[in-house]
Amino acid sequence: MSGHGKQQPLLRHPAAAAGGTGRRRFLAFLAIAAALVASHHLLHAPAPSSRYHALFLTLGSNASAAAHLRALTLRPHVAGTPANALAAEYVRAALASLSFPTRVTPYSVLLSYPVHRSLSLSAGPGRATKSFSLTQDTYPNDPYADAAAEVIPTYFAYSGSGSVAAEVVYANYGDRKDYAYLASRGVDVAGKVVLARYGDIHCEDMVRNARDAGAAAAIIYTDAKDFGGPGAKGKRKYFPKARWLPPSGVQVGTLYYGNGDPTTPMWPSCAAGEDCERLTMEEVEGSEAMPGIPALPVSGRDGETIQKAMGGGVAPPEWQGGEGAPVYRIGPGPAVLNLTYIGNDTLATIENVFAVIQGKEEPDRYVIIGNHRDAWTFGAVDPNSGTAAMLEIAERLSKLEKKGWRPRRTIIVCSWDAEEFALTGSTEWVEDNMDMLASRAVAYLNVDISVFGPGGLMPRATPQLDELIKEASRMVPDPDDPSHTLYDYMIRQNPPIARVAGAGTDFAAFVQHIGVPSLDMSYGLFSEYPVYHSLYDDFVWMERFGDPLFHRHVALASVWGLIALRLADDEIIPFNYVSYASELEESSKVVEEGCRGCAVSFTPLHKSIKQLEKAATKIHMDKKVLQAQKWGQNTRERTLKVREINDRLMMAERAFTNREGLAGRPWYKHMIYASSDQDDWGTKAFPGIVSAIANAQKLNTSESWRLLQHEIYRGARAVSKASAVLDGRLT
Repeated sequence: MSGHGKQQPLLRHPAAAAGGTGRRRFLAFLAIAAALVASHHLLHAPAPSSRYHALFLTLGSNASAAAHLRALTLRPHVAGTPANALAAEYVRAALASLSFPTRVTPYSVLLSYPVHRSLSLSAGPGRATKSFSLTQDTYPNDPYADAAAEVIPTYFAYSGSGSVAAEVVYANYGDRKDYAYLASRGVDVAGKVVLARYGDIHCEDMVRNARDAGAAAAIIYTDAKDFGGPGAKGKRKYFPKARWLPPSGVQVGTLYYGNGDPTTPMWPSCAAGEDCERLTMEEVEGSEAMPGIPALPVSGRDGETIQKAMGGGVAPPEWQGGEGAPVYRIGPGPAVLNLTYIGNDTLATIENVFAVIQGKEEPDRYVIIGNHRDAWTFGAVDPNSGTAAMLEIAERLSKLEKKGWRPRRTIIVCSWDAEEFALTGSTEWVEDNMDMLASRAVAYLNVDISVFGPGGLMPRATPQLDELIKEASRMVPDPDDPSHTLYDYMIRQNPPIARVAGAGTDFAAFVQHIGVPSLDMSYGLFSEYPVYHSLYDDFVWMERFGDPLFHRHVALASVWGLIALRLADDEIIPFNYVSYASELEESSKVVEEGCRGCAVSFTPLHKSIKQLEKAATKIHMDKKVLQAQKWGQNTRERTLKVREINDRLMMAERAFTNREGLAGRPWYKHMIYASSDQDDWGTKAFPGIVSAIANAQKLNTSESWRLLQHEIYRGARAVSKASAVLDGRLT
């Protein structure tokens, strides 16, 4: 098949393709879903919209999800390329065909592409120099082999350009503690090329840590121990025979340590031809958010070749490779790497695509669902499994409209661009519409990846959404075990619902910059997806290993869409801040435990959380009283009371933000949830306090302890502000 823009025929219905057993299983799945929702609403929700919610769950189509995914993944589609513009048009046309008003919002932003890469290894005197090809091999009978030629060469976006020839030092997973260990062994990283492996933190943190340790360059590889599957070397099965990453597989990524267009930090970009303030390239390149050193991702095969040439002391057991791997040594040398990287950081056009379903009673209140569309390669899992699920939701909503449904509040469907570079599309749009969203957005519901593979529902959210997630997940059968619901697997996890704190995907701008309640969810475990950001993230991998029947896509779309419907249609927004107060109480104990014996007081924080608990309980009771009234009593007084309670519920999350932002990271406004300053994807509650604790313990000066106490007060004030909003009274 040709990968150059020709769409393949749509898939047969996967259940039909699987034969009678698959068809019966899928139909049973739909029947159980409908029965669960109908019975739940008969008991709990007299609102007429409940009939449409039950109908929504019967309209899922795995054939539709599969067809969208196949069409979206015919070609690699990196942001800023013609192929991604075609993907944007596909999404726009799909939404427009459902009679939804659509629009495309372009921005001109700084993207980054490779111009030249080379890497060679000198293993020592008398040994030949080895040049690495830096390519990923296509697999036997690869239907996308022709299109693979369009894949951008393996690289790190925004890597520093330059040439380095130096001895190699092995730094395990590239965490700060790994560099501390190297220092304890007397290994000096300064001026060396660091070799580190994926598996603990993300690449931008790994390269930044290498730079801060004084390294001249960094090489990051995918160790077979973590990505190559079980078994000894030579006996492992990998894609296409198994889900595991082939030896030539490379995980690419971005090294920019900020969010959005690097030329417009803290303010929105604009479309090409329009005039907006931008940093100069000299200012961008000199920014602390840029890595500042050359770096390259390489395959596990190449990483092992470098490991074999290493000398120095033997690395500790936890730094070693898997079965059959050579003994890992920490260096430095005698291996010398000669690395050259030249990049092209250039302004390019990206396109966000939107569809709007206008609300009937409250059109000025927005329930926003979103997924990004751009991919490093084919993107079958990341992100287009989410795109396919979102389009499948849109099709169901269109069918509901034909049956007479209209949402109470406006639903906005968003297809973001350039997420892979720096969450760029969503960040620019949020910055562009910040004031409107701050006053009108009810919630943002994100799915980056809908399906990793087997495992179950894995949500993360701000805590006021916890109860809603639990209620919705009880309504959807688990596609891998239809005798149980998605809730049954989720509730056995610890925790059942994680938090949206890391900057890993498009919820970041909504919750961490302007304080909109947010969630992100997927089906399955990330560990089941070893081909992440590689050539092999294609439709064949998804069809064989991720979701052969596409029933996991349908289940994820069902719970995602049902949550959106509840937020859009319920008369009173289904937020519960009692669980928020409980969560903060537990989180504060964890934070305080990390500062035992410190000469500071956490009393202000604990006091503010008690205030939040009281305010949350009060508004929860107010909701119950209002809901107990007869549903037909839509008097003006009642309508105003509903609006007033909803405003308090909607705006409380905004109160957790602070206009100055976190110390040293002003873009992050949320005082409760943000990424760690040591791990851009890591989750930290009270991030300002956590950072101040680490700083005070390191410096142990009176000023550092004073700043820690200041951060405790800042966190307490944010919680108190949220309590006041929930309470709805002026002081």
